[in-house]
Parts: sequence; structure tokens; C-alpha cells
Amino acid sequence: MKIKTLLLVLFLSLAWLSPLTKAAAGEWKAGGIINVATIGEPPTLDPSVSTADVVAVISQHFFETLFAFGEGFSVKPLLAEKMPSITPDGLNYAIQLRQGVKFHNGKEMTAADAAASVRRWLKVAVRGKQIADSVKEVAAEGKYTVRITLATPYTPLLALLAMPTSMAIIIPEELTEGDLKEYVGTGVYKFVEHQPDRYVRVVRNDAYQPHPDPADLYAGKRTAYADEIRFIPVPSPNTRLEGGLSGQYQYADQLPIENYSRLLGQANVQPVMTAPYGWPMIFLNCREGMMANLKIRQAVQAALSQEDMLAVAFGEPEYYQVDGSMYPKGYFYHNERGLELYNQADPVKARELLGEAGYTGGTLRILTSMQYEFHFKMAQVAAENLREAGFNVDMNVVDWATLTQQRNDPKLWDIYFTHSPFVPDPYLNNFFNDGYPGWWVDSRKTELANKFNSEPDLRKRALILEDIQQLWYEEAANIKIGNFNLLGALAKNVKGYIPSSWPSFWNVAVE
Repeated sequence: MKIKTLLLVLFLSLAWLSPLTKAAAGEWKAGGIINVATIGEPPTLDPSVSTADVVAVISQHFFETLFAFGEGFSVKPLLAEKMPSITPDGLNYAIQLRQGVKFHNGKEMTAADAAASVRRWLKVAVRGKQIADSVKEVAAEGKYTVRITLATPYTPLLALLAMPTSMAIIIPEELTEGDLKEYVGTGVYKFVEHQPDRYVRVVRNDAYQPHPDPADLYAGKRTAYADEIRFIPVPSPNTRLEGGLSGQYQYADQLPIENYSRLLGQANVQPVMTAPYGWPMIFLNCREGMMANLKIRQAVQAALSQEDMLAVAFGEPEYYQVDGSMYPKGYFYHNERGLELYNQADPVKARELLGEAGYTGGTLRILTSMQYEFHFKMAQVAAENLREAGFNVDMNVVDWATLTQQRNDPKLWDIYFTHSPFVPDPYLNNFFNDGYPGWWVDSRKTELANKFNSEPDLRKRALILEDIQQLWYEEAANIKIGNFNLLGALAKNVKGYIPSSWPSFWNVAVE
């Protein structure tokens, strides 16, 4: 189905064969344990400091934000009582908090906590740092009102505050200084323990105060039906699949798409498909090493066959789309600018660019992980494309947690593979952030991004994004591979689960 959001005029398609495509129609009996097989060990449990999806999936169950996404990525209140009051100039946001919400330590959440948490997010979070220069002040006004004052209008602010990755979590004021060592949130589940490489365990928060609005994807009423949830790191996709088939896991995340047919017709498990889910991509190291040379980045771009990478990674064409736009066809922000530089598969052109760059045979270091099997398969194809173009290539295969750490050091890699769901506002894409690993810093990007973020008119924003996409291709700082579908395995005795970009298990019961 395709769902249109009035806020962003953006479409999110979710295709699923289960009869549970709608939100829970009734109440279920509480109890039981939900075991969730994740792609691996989370690099941290502080969701503000990481953009890793596995961190968001786990931590969103015990941390919450002021706002959250409803269906179609419309922004809705969560810890906020209602949508903010915004002055006509777009510079002042007055956010009224819900009263009576308690942290897991029993303390009531107040504006002092929320304001300190947002200030911490601006200081330590990847997405917070992205807008910190646009924020003049975050202050508590009375016990239940937070005021955010901007230096310039910033259209994506509420979407940023709602994002599950690099999350703007609300925590007690006394925990906002220094590294986060206690995981005390307001969530529907409470953090209990983390045994590295075994599980993260959360239990029902009996004191939880749900939002009064009806359940709506990540927003609205949240109910903890399960007694506890265990997020179990399972790096091998085949082990996740077999565990789902055997009933060891009630949900197995991020399965190879070719396993779809094997999940059909099973007595106790069913496939969960989100289509299209997102886009795999390659980040190039613009800060250090050979990729700091534009001609060499353009040579990489010219050498790659996105069509081959997608075919090897996902198999059947119905599971992926060879599409170079930042957003798929049918989405409001889809455009065709710069696509002549997509899927070139031209080793001759690549060699010419290498000659112009003065390339002398230095080693191009590819950083990737097998925990996302499609990353690894794509990296193998890319390595062959690049060797054919004349590069000397070395591939470093590590676990995902190590990759998310190593990519922070520009001395350790030249390109790495990752992916992202389609996000509700284009500026939420990580490559807009000068400080995100890849470090694409360009005054033209900054100028266009500032115009884009201060423009309230959606049609004008779309035209500015066309210019951004053209520059994005010309600079070859980040390479989109295509669109892909997401596959998971869900036990049939699990009720109420709704497929989404970051799987969540509130409003979900297990029989």
C-alpha cells in the first residue's frame, strides 16, 4: 500500500502477505517473551550517538522522544502533549509536555529534563550536531513547557526530533552530562541487562503512561503485552533464518531476500516484506587518502555497475529497483537530475579519470561486513568492477559493530558499504552532515542545504533538491546503488506486528 502524508507529501510503501497489516483491533492477553534476532551486537545502547539501525531498533523500546512518526512518516506528539505552537517567522517552538509521565527511576519528567536532554542531543548526536548552529536556545518555561528558539527557520526540525536513529531521547536531567551509563528512559519497556554477544533484555514498564491518541506506527498509544523482549545478536543470516523457522526467534530481522519463498507455506512462521524499504549505498572518504581526489571518486563512480550489484545481492528483479534518484518513483521528491552518472559500468572512462588523477596503484580499501549479507555481496561485485578499471583493491570484512567504529577513523578506509531506509525529509540523509563518516564538505552543498531547510513551500523545496542531487552526483561523495525490499520472518503466534523501517514490539502480543 502507499500512504500519503499531508506534512511531507511523501509516500511509504509497505507490502506484506500477513493478515495483520492493520493496527491491533482488540486487546490481547499479556505475557510471554519475544525473542528478536538482530543482525549483530549493538555498538552502543546510547541511541543519540549512533545512527546504526540495530541501536535504534533496540533502544526505542526503553527511550522515547518528544515526537514520533505515524504512518506515512507524518510527525505526531509522543512525550509532547500536542504539536508545538510555532511563531509565524518559524523561529520559536513552544512544546507542551504531557503531565504525569515518569522515568523508569520513578521521577516525573519535567521541562527541565526535556530541555537538558535536547541540549545534550545537540551536543553529542550526529543529527543534533547537524542543526546545532541553527539553535539559539533550548529552555524550560515553567514545569511542562520547552521552548526551542532558532537563529534561522529550519523546516526539518520536528522530523529530526522524531527520528529513531541518532535519537533525541528524553532522559533525567542529572544523566545528561558525560557519557550515558544508565539507560533510564520513559519507554513502554525498561532496560534490565546487556550481556554482550548474548542479548539485551527489557521488561514491561508497569508504570508506563501511554499517549492518549490511538496507536499509529511509532506514535500514539503504546502497550507492553509481552513480559519481556530479548534482542539477540545473530550475525549469520542463515542462523537467523533457521532460528525463525524453528521457533527459536519470534522475529528474525534482515534476512536474505532469496529466503522469501522458503518462508511461504510454513506452519509456524511467515515472511514480512517491506517494499521498497530503502537504499544500499557507498560512502567515499572525502577527508583523507585517495578519495579526497575528486577525479578518483569520479573514477569509482564510472567503474561501478549498480545493476550487477543489485542482481547479485537480491536475485529476482521484483526485490530491487535499479534507480539512482534519492527517492523512488512515486515519491514526492523523486527527480532525474544527475542520473546520467548512475550505473555507468564504464571501465574505460574510469581508467581515463585515473590517468587524469595521477593514480599510481595505491590500494583502495573497501570496508564491509557479512552481517548484512547484501553489503558483502555488493562489495564483492564492486571490487571486481574497480579492479577491471585499474584499481588495486583490498577488502576488509569485519563485524558490523567494528565497522561502525572503524568508519570514524579516516585513516582506516577509502570506501564502505551501508544502507538506509527512505527517510521522511531529505535532509535526514546522513551525507548532508559534514561530520558523518565520509565527510563531504562543500560550500555549495551548505548553501543549497540552507535554502532547502529554510523554505516552507514543498514544491520549491523539491526544486532545490534537484540542484542538490545534481551536485551530489558531480561530487561523487556518496554513491547510491538502488532500491531494495526488506525481508523478515515473523512467528504466526505473534499478533499486532506492523512492518516498519525500525521493527518495534509494543502493541505486539505473543500467544
